[in-house]
Amino acid sequence: MSRLIVISNRVSAPTGSHSGAQGGLAVALSAALREYRGIWFGWSGETTEQFTGHINLQRAHDITTATVDLEAQDVEEYYDGYANRTLWPLFHYRIDLAEYERGFAGGYQRVNQRFADTVRPLIEPDDVVWVQDYHLLPLGDELRKRGCANRIGFFLHIPWPPLRLLSTLPEAAQLVRTLFAYDVVGLHTEEWLESFRDFVVTELGGTVDGDVVSLDGRSIRAIACPIGIDAKEFAALSRSTRARLAFRQMRDSAVGRDMIVGVDRLDYSKGLEERFLGYERFLKEHPGERKEVFLLQIAPPSRGSVETYQKIRTGLEGLSGRINGAFADLDWVPIRYVNQGYPRDVLAGVYRAAKIGLVTPLRDGMNLVAKEYVAAQDPEDPGVLILSKFAGAAIQLKQAVIVNPYSAEEMSDAIITALKMPREERIERWRALMDNVEREDVIWWRQRFTDVLLNVPQAADAAAPAPVG
Repeated sequence: MSRLIVISNRVSAPTGSHSGAQGGLAVALSAALREYRGIWFGWSGETTEQFTGHINLQRAHDITTATVDLEAQDVEEYYDGYANRTLWPLFHYRIDLAEYERGFAGGYQRVNQRFADTVRPLIEPDDVVWVQDYHLLPLGDELRKRGCANRIGFFLHIPWPPLRLLSTLPEAAQLVRTLFAYDVVGLHTEEWLESFRDFVVTELGGTVDGDVVSLDGRSIRAIACPIGIDAKEFAALSRSTRARLAFRQMRDSAVGRDMIVGVDRLDYSKGLEERFLGYERFLKEHPGERKEVFLLQIAPPSRGSVETYQKIRTGLEGLSGRINGAFADLDWVPIRYVNQGYPRDVLAGVYRAAKIGLVTPLRDGMNLVAKEYVAAQDPEDPGVLILSKFAGAAIQLKQAVIVNPYSAEEMSDAIITALKMPREERIERWRALMDNVEREDVIWWRQRFTDVLLNVPQAADAAAPAPVG
């Protein structure tokens, strides 16, 4: 492979340190790119009055980034609109929040075309192209139209919804057909993969033979490939100077109490309201434990320009205030609710200080916070991971305390179980979890996907179906 060309909606400029507050995907892609002389292409996050296709190239810490600015209308229709007000809620099973507007769909297609026009000259004949996530579903099709005969893979980092939900999207059939321009399509779990196959077969008349999915004379490989973290790096990060300072700060502020921690973007898919209600049930059912524990919820805002997210923040502020008002005492507050992000090394120290990691999304493609919490633990005295059964990570992390996040009673029971769990059991569970986090790490994820992609013969003609090996 000559180079790896990664294309995603946003590009995180590498910092060369571990202190940046990067998301899980950004960290994973940075780790993959460092192994190759490649390019990471995407939107800069900035706007321009008129789209020109000008590329800003930067090279730092073994990663080359190439970014473009978008027009304000592009951001409104493609990003705030179709990506985050149509696809995101729909793919997270929230059709009640999904907005279907033709203007959004038109902007989404336009930006994918602009991405294809701009990145195409950067792609050399031997490069392997890896497109990331729901923002760019049709990008492979647009690249093929521009003569790109390279091996092109696509990875979806969010769930794939069941057939009946996806069928509510007016452009669903057309959008799914564009995925057959790729050579390999990856999803995190067998559940998401089965939903994809079901739509292709039932709605489009395609066929499935093992990993090979065929439609209209074109065959692709569709695989389950769960993403991981750089487990060794994060474990080392938890022992860094800033992590140790954060650890001591949290332990000092806890004054002997056990800390429960949740770290999530402020998003309805993360189940924060249900988490607060489950914690409230715990406080009601176990009054003797009230002043022995507190919940630290870190929830940095996201997509503030979308009205739904503004409502989420307002609702959580009200709920946390009500719970604190009902249960707080002069020397104790049950919930510390923080609306800002923190660097990864600081979070590593916070995770290590927490008796419980509370990861309870209502629906999540994977959830790397769960894996980071495991990697940050002290092997001699680890905390307990409470994990939603609806997170993709639950398939791998079976030794966590698995809960239904819609049930406040289950959440309450899980919290008291974790608090009372003997040290020997905590170590046994953690060791099994850590084995998986280390074995199926980000390098394993990258190798599993690219090995499949590299085994697909490169098409001699971009318009011709690529043979499947």
